[in-house]
Amino acid sequence: MKLSLVVPCYNEEVNVKRFFDEVNKAFENKVSDYEFVFVNDGSKDNTYSELKKLYEENKASAIQVLSFSRNFGKEAAIYAGLSYAKGDLVCIIDADLQQRPEVVLEMLIEMEKDDSLDCVAAYQENRRESKTLSGLKSGFYKLINKITDVDFVNGASDFRLLKRTMVDAILEMTEYHRFSKGIFSWVGFNTKYIPYTVEERQFGETKWSYGKLFKYAFDGIISFSTFPLKLATGVGLATAFASIIYLIVVILQKLICGIDVPGYATIVVLVLLLGGMQLFCLGILGEYLSKIYVQVKNRPIYILKEHLGKDD
Repeated sequence: MKLSLVVPCYNEEVNVKRFFDEVNKAFENKVSDYEFVFVNDGSKDNTYSELKKLYEENKASAIQVLSFSRNFGKEAAIYAGLSYAKGDLVCIIDADLQQRPEVVLEMLIEMEKDDSLDCVAAYQENRRESKTLSGLKSGFYKLINKITDVDFVNGASDFRLLKRTMVDAILEMTEYHRFSKGIFSWVGFNTKYIPYTVEERQFGETKWSYGKLFKYAFDGIISFSTFPLKLATGVGLATAFASIIYLIVVILQKLICGIDVPGYATIVVLVLLLGGMQLFCLGILGEYLSKIYVQVKNRPIYILKEHLGKDD
C-alpha cells in the first residue's frame, strides 16, 4: 500500500534535505513503498533550488516537487499536495522536522490495527509555547466548538494520515478560502487522535506570528459559522433597545423631576455609540461579503509554475 507524504514548504531551504534524510532513516525496513510530494509555496529563499537539487540527486526515489507561481498559503499547498499524491494513504507533514517522521510510523500502526479508521490525526498533548499563546488557542477551540456544527479537537493539527477515500472527499471541497481543520471535521469519516510532542525548531524561523494566527482563527470562524452574523443582529437589537430606554429615562427626568439633560453631550454619546455599533455590524457583513466576492470569481486555489516528477 503506497504512502504519500505531502510536505508544504515555505522558506525551508535549510530543512528540506534534512527532512528527506530523516524520513528515509526512520522508514528504513519499515515502510517499503512511499513518495514525497514537496510543495514549494512561493518561497523567497532558495527552497526551490534545494528541492530541485534533491529531486535530481535522488531520481531513484519517488519524489514530486510542485512549485507555485507565488505564495498562496499553506492551505493551498495542502490542497495541491493532496491533488497530486498517488498513495492509498496520504500523510500531511511539515518540513521543519517539528513533526517527526517517527510519529508517522505510529499512525501507520494505528491504521493497521483498526481497519475501520479513515484518519489518524496527531494532537499536541503538551504545548511548547507561552502560556499566553496556549491560553488563546484553547480559548479559540472552546469558542469555535460552541458556535459551529463540527467538532474541533484542541491541539489537533494538519499532521495526519488519511485514507484515499477521505482524501477524495476533501478534494471535492473546492472552496477558495480553506480552513483545513474544519474541512477535516466537516467531511466526517472515522478519525482517531493520538498525542505527539512538537519538537523544537532547529533551523529556520516560524511562519506564524500572533497576527497571522489571529487572522487564521478568524477565517476559520467565518468559514464554518454564521454566528458573527447573528451576533451583529443581536448587537443591533440591543443597541436599539438601549437607545429607547435612554430616551424614556430622559423624558421622565424632564417631565417628573424637572432635570435638564445637556443635549450636546447626549447627542455625542448616542452618535458614537450607535455609529460604532453600526460600523461593527457592517464590518462583520463585509467579511462575509468579501469572501463571497472572491469565491464567485472562481479563481484557482493555486497556480502551478513547475512540476518535477510528474512523469515518474
